[in-house]
Amino acid sequence: MSAKQPVWLVLADPLSARVFVDCGIGERLAARFGPRLQSVFLFRREETDAWAVRLDGRGVLYADQLAPLSVRPLERALRRGDRWLDRRIGYYPLAIRLNYRHGFHLERMHPGHGNWLLDSARAGPLPRWSALERGLTRWHFSPRRHVPHALLERLRAERPAIVFSNLQMQAAVPYIVAARRLGLTLVGYVASWDHTVGKGVISPHLDQYIVQNDVMRDDLARFHDVDPSRVAVTGWPQTDLFHTKGPRSTYEDVVRGYSLDPAKAVVLVMGNTPTNAPYEGRFVERLVAWRAATANAPQLLFRPHPRDREWRTRFAPALAASGTAVQEPSYTDLEVLATLLQHGDCVVANAGTILLDALVNDRPAVCVLYDEGAPPGESWAAKNVIGEHYRELIASGAFLRAEQFEDVVAGIERCLAQPDELAQERSRVVAAVVGEVDGRAAERVVTAIADAVD
Repeated sequence: MSAKQPVWLVLADPLSARVFVDCGIGERLAARFGPRLQSVFLFRREETDAWAVRLDGRGVLYADQLAPLSVRPLERALRRGDRWLDRRIGYYPLAIRLNYRHGFHLERMHPGHGNWLLDSARAGPLPRWSALERGLTRWHFSPRRHVPHALLERLRAERPAIVFSNLQMQAAVPYIVAARRLGLTLVGYVASWDHTVGKGVISPHLDQYIVQNDVMRDDLARFHDVDPSRVAVTGWPQTDLFHTKGPRSTYEDVVRGYSLDPAKAVVLVMGNTPTNAPYEGRFVERLVAWRAATANAPQLLFRPHPRDREWRTRFAPALAASGTAVQEPSYTDLEVLATLLQHGDCVVANAGTILLDALVNDRPAVCVLYDEGAPPGESWAAKNVIGEHYRELIASGAFLRAEQFEDVVAGIERCLAQPDELAQERSRVVAAVVGEVDGRAAERVVTAIADAVD
């Protein structure tokens, strides 16, 4: 393979792009490949500005340049037909069928769910037969599927190796299909620890897969028919930011920036998405009211999920109260998050990687397992932590569990009074789920990509 071969770094969504850019993977790839590196963003341009300048390489490409809206009538008809099929037997139908087949998220799925990967109404009209679903998966990644003409011609002319920051996005499928048709090298990063078990099907046709731990490698073989010899285990790049603890003065500057007093206790309240935590606004309201009514209560710093577009409404009580503050949601502030997690006094969260990040940083934490103010029978918070990979984490005893508001308050007070109480449990579950935190995970990701490309 020619040493001059271009390398397309396809940044498929903001969360995985954040890992690639802010954890230093993109910078290392730029140093490794130089002008051969071509960055391609598949999400909205207004969300890419801060990253595009750091991954310029040979110039940034955007999805609408490779799949333009305005095309000739024949391509428009082919595109319309492909999309019609995809809605019935493609990306989301296959994701829902994968969940049914292996028992992923069965308690969470229901018709009309705001997270389309959990919307059981999207299973499609065909019966759930194993042989049929294998055929649908073959069609989904088939090199004979429609590919935007502009994308196909650009790939045919340049013949790059293609590296995905998240290979499970719907927008990545045409690139996989086109690369198979043209015989191009494909490298895919599996974006997070729970993506192998309920975030959609994974193509078994890539040359190299990159995952964070051994469990994910085993999942690729068990659930997605991926040859384990093509899987590299690198560790968690975001933990590189946690490896070396930053100075307390940096934390104090961040806290003062939110008009809080760094000399007093700060509880970090981490938000979930509106689709996963629809009653979170009521929890924020009650927590703020508790602080206002309680003598010597700790300060509260709320951090909405980056995908929360309703945060000003959901976190309104915290924006107006004294002793509380709200961070504006951002995809580009991992260093700020690392600083807070290294020095904050306590973390309150429902689910997600943020809970594991707290444990990696040895922060005492409270996991919220109920929905404040929800009608009887609602259990969004509890269901958010029953996924395949959460079982070991939830059973670890590395954090306090809150099944009612009084448990949240008691948990915060206990964390502040005895911050080292569960330190051994935190260390044990981090070793089991994350592995060694040595500050070199991003370096290993780049090595795995370069070995596959060159």
